[in-house]
Amino acid sequence: MEGLDGLVALLVAMIRAATPLTLAAVGELVAEKSGVLNLGVEGMMLVGAVAAFATAVATGSLALALLVALLAGMTMALIFGTLTLGLMSNQVATGLALTIVGVGLSAFIGKDFIGIPISGLGPVHIPGLFELPLVGPVLFAQDPLVYASLALTAAVSWVLYRTRAGLVIRAIGENHDAAHALGYPVLVIRLLCVLFGGAMAGLGGAYLSLAYTPMWVESMTAGRGWIALALVVFATWKPGRVLLGAYLFGGVTIVQLHAQGAGLAVSSHILSMLPYLATIVVLVLISRDRARIRLNAPSCIGKPFKAVR
Repeated sequence: MEGLDGLVALLVAMIRAATPLTLAAVGELVAEKSGVLNLGVEGMMLVGAVAAFATAVATGSLALALLVALLAGMTMALIFGTLTLGLMSNQVATGLALTIVGVGLSAFIGKDFIGIPISGLGPVHIPGLFELPLVGPVLFAQDPLVYASLALTAAVSWVLYRTRAGLVIRAIGENHDAAHALGYPVLVIRLLCVLFGGAMAGLGGAYLSLAYTPMWVESMTAGRGWIALALVVFATWKPGRVLLGAYLFGGVTIVQLHAQGAGLAVSSHILSMLPYLATIVVLVLISRDRARIRLNAPSCIGKPFKAVR
């Protein structure tokens, strides 16, 4: 019985570790599908995390905290979109600057909230299903954002591949000049996709400060924004594979924590590196198959667009 309980605890922890990665990566996937590369995911997650935590402390409302996190992420994304789409600044440099700003801004806002405890998002037990052995406590006793991440992944997949709106987004990412010639507002659609990516990154950050570890710690994302960016490439720009990749990396994170707790005769610093080493290894392996990357990557990703009238 103890072995089963241990397995349940491991799986639950894996799902929780994967949720912020799923949220941030799915949002970035939509932005990249439209042809925009935003490297500011880490900064947007941090701003979303501190905004959510500060709101929760000030108001006691977790729902309002989630809303503020969405708006904070979208505000950061709006700055990025204005610079890259409106003023045509370099997307890579602007994204990196956005991350640097997010790190500093979150540290400044959060300095007065370090060490303050809050009551975070708790699990929601689904009646009739929670009691099922193994599956019940793993799948039907999670917090609301876990279910939201699954629903949003399914919704993004459906929109991108089953609706006209998704077809337009993919068309703009593949050939923005042709889409513009057909009358589609390329810059407006790209901005909306970037805003969605910012909202999802903010929500992923809020999950860290409200549910995963309900507290504020400076730079608490610990590189998750960069892993989310890698997940999009790992998944070859497909939402279902993003979910699978997030759970894979979440599993690696939890396994290394359990290994440290078990007193494995390996330096804790090396074990802490495992999720990031796994990211590098996967990207190296994927990069060897350049034909698949060219086949699945949006052709216009990172390329500026200027409407010609």
